[in-house]
Amino acid sequence: SVHRQVTFCKRRGGLMKKAYELSVLCDADVALIVFSGRGKLYELGTSNSNRIRSIRPILERYQKCSQTAKHINFSNGTSDEKKKQEINLLKQQIDQLKLTNRYLMGEGLGSVTFEELNQLECCLQKGINQVRSKKNEIMLEEIKTLQNKEHTLRMSNMMLQGKLDECTNGKGITSLLTHGFTTLLPNQHVPCGFDLSTHSLSSNVEM
Repeated sequence: SVHRQVTFCKRRGGLMKKAYELSVLCDADVALIVFSGRGKLYELGTSNSNRIRSIRPILERYQKCSQTAKHINFSNGTSDEKKKQEINLLKQQIDQLKLTNRYLMGEGLGSVTFEELNQLECCLQKGINQVRSKKNEIMLEEIKTLQNKEHTLRMSNMMLQGKLDECTNGKGITSLLTHGFTTLLPNQHVPCGFDLSTHSLSSNVEM
């Protein structure tokens, strides 16, 4: 017992010396607490100012840091629990949607009640009506587009027909001026003379 007490005193002195050196060399706040085998307390508190002081301020800082760490851990635990609840809720919603989709496809109806079947039928009928309404809307838009195209083509056709008529009338007038009346009327008798040198008629043409 005496040998242990001597060893304790030596080791305690060396430990406190190392703690003080750590504070001086590393500019750190160090707190050292040692209880002997008989329950006697030995403590050492050093600050970055290299002056020995009470251990209480360092312990207070330690308690504040510990409480902050506990609060952070508690917050993280609460956040994790909340995330788990959200995940479970999403899984339930997904399962319900899958089941509803099977019902809409006419599958798994063995355990469905009569009231649930009526509700399912109403939902299906509502969906069919919406699909038909959208289908009719698209068809009306396509018909309107085709009617507009038809009107455009009709107007273009009328313009082309007018130009064709103009070209046809122009050819008839050109033929009349080029070939003369004798060409147009080869069997008609022209009693009056026609002066080719002066390009004038001597009298009226008898038809």
